[in-house]
Amino acid sequence: MNNLNDISENFGTLYHPKSALVFYETKGTNSDMYVEHFDMDKNGNPINAHPLTVKEATKLAKALQTDEEKNKAFLKPKGILPTNILHINPSEKGTVLWYTKAQQRQMYFVNGLSIPNGKAQVPPMLWFASKNSLWVFALASDRRPSEKSALHYAPFFNVYENGNVCMGTVNIDIQNSASVEEFTQAWESYFFNSYFSHFLGDYNPIKGNFVSIWKDLVDTDKDFPKEVLKKNSKTLKNLL
Repeated sequence: MNNLNDISENFGTLYHPKSALVFYETKGTNSDMYVEHFDMDKNGNPINAHPLTVKEATKLAKALQTDEEKNKAFLKPKGILPTNILHINPSEKGTVLWYTKAQQRQMYFVNGLSIPNGKAQVPPMLWFASKNSLWVFALASDRRPSEKSALHYAPFFNVYENGNVCMGTVNIDIQNSASVEEFTQAWESYFFNSYFSHFLGDYNPIKGNFVSIWKDLVDTDKDFPKEVLKKNSKTLKNLL
């Protein structure tokens, strides 16, 4: 998916090298270890070698503890679990399954499609994401889906038949400390703030002319016509 919008607010913090540690160990059965600390100059070169001080060791221990706490916070809700969250796998890579009701979203299309950019109603959607990948599907209603709920092809460009989204050049940067709310909001932003450009595969995700449907919806208050949605062979349970 080509991305021409400024999403720099989603980028991570830029870190600069400040110091380096070198661990030395003696040979033999009764080995001993020595740690040397280097400062970094403005070009990132090590300077001012000296034994690691207690103060520096304390700062290092605090930094390591902070990173561990951030990892433990990944996908942790900020408060009561949002009602649209269906499943969370809080492992190191982490996945979240959630749904959104029919809503109006700003949408962007490449010039070659001859579809104007603008706001349009999109159908209820089921989202499934890890830190690096996203799958989307359409739902038949706004009701909270169950394991037996049938899934429909997502009526969007840049989506494979299996629901996997091609994000193109979009810089995906989900932080290790992201709450489940930040995680889902980031993925929805990545998806809708990128340019829709082309079909992936040899299938038509809807019944009818895809381009005409979106031309008819952009900059209107018309609901997405759910009768054009096409079922695939999956149910929600297949994603768990």
